[in-house]
Order: sequence, then C-alpha cells, then structure tokens
Amino acid sequence: MATSRHAANNDVQQSPDELANELAASEAIVRGSAGSVNAVQHENVKYRHVAAVHSRSRTSCLSSDSDTTPSFLGFRNLMVIVLIVMNLRLVVENFMKYGVLICIRCHNYGSQDLLLGAILYALVPCHLFVAYVVELAAAQQAKGAIGRTKRDDDGVSDYRDAETRKTFHATWTVIAWAHGLNATLCLLVTTIVVYKYINHPLIGTVSEIHAIIVWLKNCSYAFTNRDLRHALLNPSSAASLPAIYLECPYPRNVTLRNLSYFWWAPTLVYQPVYPRTDEIRWTFVAKRLAEGTSLSIFIWLASAQYAAPLLHNSLNKIAIMDVASIIERLMKLSTVSLVVWLAGFFAVFQSVLNALAEVMRFGDREFYADWWNSPSVGTYWRTWNKPVYHFMRR
Repeated sequence: MATSRHAANNDVQQSPDELANELAASEAIVRGSAGSVNAVQHENVKYRHVAAVHSRSRTSCLSSDSDTTPSFLGFRNLMVIVLIVMNLRLVVENFMKYGVLICIRCHNYGSQDLLLGAILYALVPCHLFVAYVVELAAAQQAKGAIGRTKRDDDGVSDYRDAETRKTFHATWTVIAWAHGLNATLCLLVTTIVVYKYINHPLIGTVSEIHAIIVWLKNCSYAFTNRDLRHALLNPSSAASLPAIYLECPYPRNVTLRNLSYFWWAPTLVYQPVYPRTDEIRWTFVAKRLAEGTSLSIFIWLASAQYAAPLLHNSLNKIAIMDVASIIERLMKLSTVSLVVWLAGFFAVFQSVLNALAEVMRFGDREFYADWWNSPSVGTYWRTWNKPVYHFMRR
C-alpha cells in the first residue's frame, strides 16, 4: 500500500519536461495512423510496437497499377556486374585451356610485304596531286574563258551561245575522264598489289584502307571544284554557295597548300575552307594517342588470345558441317567480335581522329553521333560513321 502510494506520488511529481515528452510521444503515435512512422520517430516513441505500420492502401512498385514508376538503375548495374563476371569466367577458362598464346616473335613480317606496303603508302597520295594538276589546268581554262568573254552592262558574263557551251562541255568531259581514270587507278593498282603480292593481313588491310580514303578524297576534290568552277562561270548561281567559302573563293583554293591540308584533314568531304581552332593542345593530343595505342594493343591481345583459337577450332566443324557446333562457335566468337569492334570504334573515331583534328586544328569533330541509341538500322548507319555518311550524302 505504501509502495503504490509512493509510485503515485512519483507520477504526480513528474517535471513539466517529462510530461511534455510523454505528450509528444502520444502525438507521434496518433500521427502514425495517418502515415508511415520513420526510424527517428520510433526511437522517440515510448510504445514502439503499437506504431501503425500498415496505415493505408498501397500497391507494389512493380505492379501495373502503381502510381509511380520505379528506377531500374540497380538492375542495369547488376547486369553490368553479371556481364563482367561472365567474361572474367571466359578469360579464366581460356587461360586454363590454351595458356598464354601471345607471342611477339611469332609474327612474320615479310620484307616484301613491308617494302610493298611502304611503296603503296608513299605513292597512293600522289593521285591527289595528279588531281591537283588536272584542276589547275581546269582553273586556268575557266579564268581564260572569263577574260575572253564579253560582258554586258550589268557585268554578267555571256556563256549562253552554242559555240561556247560546246567548248566548255568538251573541256569538262576531258577533265571528268582524267579525274575518273586517276581515281580508278588509285584504287585498282593498290587492290591488285595487295591481292597478289602482300600476304600479311595487317599490312594489306592498312594499304587498302589508305587507298580507299585517298580515292574518296579524290572524288570529293573533283566534284567540289567542278561545282565551284560552274558557279564562277555562272555568277547568277554563285549566291547559293556557303558564306564560309568567301574566305577562299575559286580558283584561289586550287593550291598545293590547300590540297595538302585536305589530304591530312580528318574528313572525306573537300571544302575550300574549314572551321579551325585557335591553337593545338598537345596534352589533348598525347591523351588521345595514348588511348589509341592502348586500345590497339588490347585488340591485338583479344584477337590472338581469344579469336584465333576459336577460329582454328571451328575449321573441323565447318568441314563436317556440324551445324550445332558451328552455331555455338559463332556465338562464342560474337562476344569477342563485339568487344574488338567497340574498342576499334573508340580507338579510331574518338582517339585517332580527334588527335589528328587537334594537330590540324580542324574544328568540326562530329565524327559520330549517339548510334547506341539508334531506333532503326538506318539511323545507326547515319550516325556511327559521320565522315562516310557526309561523303555519300553530298
């Protein structure tokens, strides 16, 4: 009886702060009935186990009738982790099965291949300078025609008589045939030499790609100067030329300096004038070259260690037409091919072309767009290789 009376006295003698704390705790419990109770409230509530956790109707976040769409970023991260682990497993499996297949001394670069590759690399650009000689003759013919043509009071040249048109048509036909023969020889001679006399695949591939690039540049140089020459002889149509061309109008652009810049510029489309940067950032160049070198080594390692044994082991399956094994080997090879392709894309379009553009102070560096988000095959082909796309579109 005394104990109860003593406890009652203690309750009565509680301080105002203690009473305020108990009141706040009671209010927190009441508020919990209107929503979920967080962890901080749980710590302050005296009766934690009476908090109303389930206080309203809610749906699962993956349900179709959910009010909000959850983020799937975690699943993406999980897939990346799974992809990395699976490929690491393939690396371990390859090492346990074949060992180290990398052998620098095993590569046989024949002296004939090296010599022919060097000769082709030196001679192929000469076709550009042949095109320069052809265009120089065409420019001289156009300037001479302007000097001999009578002008009317408005200063517009009269090129509309039949005899003048016939002369120009004959001359331009000869120019077109000269350009066509020059460009064809550029590609044909290189292809024959690579096919018959160069055995090493790397040297042959580099030589052929170099010839294709110069061939495309030859075509663009001829087509662009043809249109500029036509605009010179027909001033009424010259207004449609881009404003940037006013810095170097035709035929002032037909110079060795202008052609040499186009030769090294990271583009297949000839213009008399290109957007230029103010200076060369050599640190940027060094970083891009380091990226390109590292990725080239990675491509070599992946090809020698993973692609080569897969291809070698597939020969007997192809000989006996084991379709199931062929499909299985193709699926294995597709992973290596995709990785090598992505590394090659980044090495060429991001590293090498940006380094070359920086050295040449070439301003327009949109060598590719976000092709990885392409909704269709057509969009993909238009965005992954902008230099070729611009050439074909023009």
